[in-house]
Amino acid sequence: MIIEPGHHSTFEFLGLTFNTDTLIGTGAAGSIVLGAGLHMARHASAGRPSKLQLLFETFVEWVQHQVAEQMGVRAPRGVVQLGVTTFAFLLIANWLAALPTESVVPSPTADVNLVYPMALLVIIWVHVVSIRSKGVRGYFRHFREPYAFLALNEFVIQYFGRPVSLALRLWGNMFAGGLMVMVVGRLPAYVLWLPTAAWKLFDMFIGLLQALIFTVLMIIYFGEAVADGEETSR
Repeated sequence: MIIEPGHHSTFEFLGLTFNTDTLIGTGAAGSIVLGAGLHMARHASAGRPSKLQLLFETFVEWVQHQVAEQMGVRAPRGVVQLGVTTFAFLLIANWLAALPTESVVPSPTADVNLVYPMALLVIIWVHVVSIRSKGVRGYFRHFREPYAFLALNEFVIQYFGRPVSLALRLWGNMFAGGLMVMVVGRLPAYVLWLPTAAWKLFDMFIGLLQALIFTVLMIIYFGEAVADGEETSR
């Protein structure tokens, strides 16, 4: 087997090229999250909660705590739900790399064609919240602070630096993790099980860490947008 980093099976539709493996991985991760959510909601109980319900409630409380620390009562509607959904999807998507079916259902977060749109969606939503919080004039006034000659620099950071760094941080770690699993898979069969198992456990830990980092940074960006709006309104 030849290792081809960044290689994807593709198909064309309406003149556009789609990565088949990324679509399969994204659909699988989304289906798992949706299925687990529907199952938990259907069987949720206040008296005897299941392990899945306890795990979900624990994480929701953690997200709510992070949002409260960053935004307090000023948290815009939907941020907690976005944080929970984003983390759950990224965690499952990252952990797909640990499955034996990685060649068929790979981790979609190892493809920049997924992580860039996700980061861009977050940044666009952050700016929409910022405009709603401080108005159009206050929003553009923010770029001139603390000095007007730094407006272009602030614009580049807000619209290009943040989405690129947010996406590359996630993609780079998941791409490298998947690549290392493939490299370890080339070891002799009599020692294959030990390094593969150890590396996949480490890869799952990195996947959890990256999902947490992405979610926390997203919440921080929303917090900054709301905080700036409060300062502007004074």
